[in-house]
Amino acid sequence: MSAHLSPSDIPQGFSFAATHSGLKQSQSDLGILISETPAVAAAVFTMNRVAAAPVVASREHLKKSRGRMRGVIVNSGNANCCTREDGYPASIATAARLAAELGGAAAQEFIVCSTGVIGAPLRVDKILAAVPQLVQTRSSDPGAFEEFARAIVTTDTRPKWAAAKCRVGGKEARILGCAKGSGMIQPNMATMLSFIATDAGVSAPALQRALRSAVGSTFNCITVDGDTSTNDTVALFANGQSGDAKIAKTAGADYKSFCSALERVCRELSLAIVADGEGAQRVIEIELRGASSDEVAGRIARTIANSPLVKTAFAGADPNWGRILAAAGRSGAEFDVARTNIWIGGMAVCRGGRETAFDETAAHRKMLDKFVRVRIDIGSGRGAARMWTCDFTQEYVHINASYRT
Repeated sequence: MSAHLSPSDIPQGFSFAATHSGLKQSQSDLGILISETPAVAAAVFTMNRVAAAPVVASREHLKKSRGRMRGVIVNSGNANCCTREDGYPASIATAARLAAELGGAAAQEFIVCSTGVIGAPLRVDKILAAVPQLVQTRSSDPGAFEEFARAIVTTDTRPKWAAAKCRVGGKEARILGCAKGSGMIQPNMATMLSFIATDAGVSAPALQRALRSAVGSTFNCITVDGDTSTNDTVALFANGQSGDAKIAKTAGADYKSFCSALERVCRELSLAIVADGEGAQRVIEIELRGASSDEVAGRIARTIANSPLVKTAFAGADPNWGRILAAAGRSGAEFDVARTNIWIGGMAVCRGGRETAFDETAAHRKMLDKFVRVRIDIGSGRGAARMWTCDFTQEYVHINASYRT
């Protein structure tokens, strides 16, 4: 993530705003991302059966609008989840107020998102009172987008944004995204919250396929603690304001160029989430090779990435490869232990399922890096997968033991 965005990073035809509505004690807690013209929209949402009210409302809005939307409004400080019969009307009222203030828009043209404590009643009156100011002060300046990114955080220690450009129809298109997430992270179809805007012109089917593909190899390949949020949402808006030729099919050079840039943005945001994992000191890349299929490789890699024993070993920079092998063994996937090799930081620590001689001190130093690669080869096929996780420290327990207090 660059220190600051430049005007050339901002997709044409989008504006942003953030404010303090009163849901939090002092920080910004409410923001909007608006396309000044109707945009094609695509989104993926949590697969958690306990879905928050804004997720339910946003799914409906995306369907009712047939993928033609104007933007998103998001609050932090309260998840608006498990709030009985009050949560859904609050989300609908939020979208309706935003539509009314913008004029010429319908409530169903907005995705509504919330993040924060589950089960606490949402003071929607505070949000509704703050919407007029948001609409009046929205701007396309880079600083406005940065403030929007800051308004959506909860336990994050920093905002997260990423930008990329691509060539479509011979013209430059811009892609800009932000995300929040630090704990309760093991996405299943989405991440905690992420919003992406592009001035490329893309058809609805092509946009949805591009988003699912990008999410599959980025947001769905990270984990901080193995918990899938009730509010996970990734939304992508494409308004075509760059003037390029519209990408209508899921093939060809323009589509590939767009997908590549979109994946870069999603990957940068995903890794930023892991790096900002609650109490995390380092990012750990788990690469699994030699499985019978990519699905099997993913199952093993995810089990290793979520292992508390593996993650605490990395917290102490302890090259305890036995924990990695043990986690792989409980994944439920079949593989030959006697053909399994493990490398930590490029150093071989296990061959044929047994310890191989290595320099413990050198391995410890490698594990102190901010980014540590772990490679496991089970030698039985061509299936491969890659996951990103972080170490578990005492700070993670401290943060989550007192989250509501």
